[in-house]
Amino acid sequence: MASTISCDVAIVGAGLAGGMIALALKAKHPVLDVRLIDSAGVVGGNHLWSFFGSDVAQADRWIVAPLVVHAWRGYDVRFPAHARTIDATYYSIESERLDREVRQALPAHALMLGRKVLGASATAVVLADGDRIEATGVIDTRGPGDLSLLDLAWQKFLGRELALAVPHASPRPMVMDATIPQIDGYRFVYCLPFSAERMFVEDTYYSDTPDLDVAVLGGRIDAYVAGRGWSVESVVREESGVLPVAMGGDFEAYWRSGGARVAKAGMRAGMFHPTTGYSLPDAVRTAAMLAGLSDFSGANLHDATHAMARATWKSRGFYRMLDTMLFRAAEPEERYRILERFYRLSPALIGRFYAGRSTMTDKARVLTGKPPVPISRAVRAIIGARS
Repeated sequence: MASTISCDVAIVGAGLAGGMIALALKAKHPVLDVRLIDSAGVVGGNHLWSFFGSDVAQADRWIVAPLVVHAWRGYDVRFPAHARTIDATYYSIESERLDREVRQALPAHALMLGRKVLGASATAVVLADGDRIEATGVIDTRGPGDLSLLDLAWQKFLGRELALAVPHASPRPMVMDATIPQIDGYRFVYCLPFSAERMFVEDTYYSDTPDLDVAVLGGRIDAYVAGRGWSVESVVREESGVLPVAMGGDFEAYWRSGGARVAKAGMRAGMFHPTTGYSLPDAVRTAAMLAGLSDFSGANLHDATHAMARATWKSRGFYRMLDTMLFRAAEPEERYRILERFYRLSPALIGRFYAGRSTMTDKARVLTGKPPVPISRAVRAIIGARS
């Protein structure tokens, strides 16, 4: 028999954004009745999220610190004409840790997993089994809205965590190895040394299409690993994904597509870095902002998340312009030159870029000097994107 469940805040979607919001709300408002709802049986799915230390403000690190599984000081990049070690902190979070922390923070009845959602409004959630949740406020974090409303390219990847038969000799993350054949746009391999005999290897593409052939990418990972001389004992875990890279679009229409007056977070709110597609830094900022509220009504949650998302979108026009140059002005096999040039800049500038906090001086520095794409082609691409 269907029932009605009452609570203070209902979070729809138990991914990264939803999980972090649940943790932040319970930490700052212990008596708040928070429900986390998802059709999956675990929090976070099957994912690895990584971020630079400069991505997260010092004041917000209390949210993410318990989730960190791996940490490094310094990372490497390699291009055909440039290689470098950058002195910066780098961290990784595994979905298994997120799941564990959320289960410890929330009472068992608050984790409504394995429950499919049919619809959500500002104050109610309807479940496929007939149950209904009546909340003071609802936050929807169920993944993207209508992406056709945005002008997008794609970052797509296949990653494998490998158990090695013999220890490797790579102590730092390889954030970008672009010395490999450039296929389907800008291609690089990403490597994280989890331990002496454990390596995560990801084959990544900045591509014009979202098409992902897992079997083909798996073969390319095998070839890369063999080229590095690593002997694989087993594949521990595999994940794949396609992230949007934004060049433009109608933010307000995109926001409405996910529920006109419903509070939103994560990809559903358009809260992702336009160039990297990564949403973790924005997920942390959103969780911190929501934890600082005292009014959890549906209307106030909507206004707060909408204002943050709208301001974030407006502030990131520079990155969308760069994405337009990358995808519309550079030939696919030559796109790596843009990143190769970028990685010659100062570590502080690079850190602010990934954090989405580039200064005016940073922006001028990125755009000055000998351009890696013809100026006339870049200008035509930018004008075309705005027309």
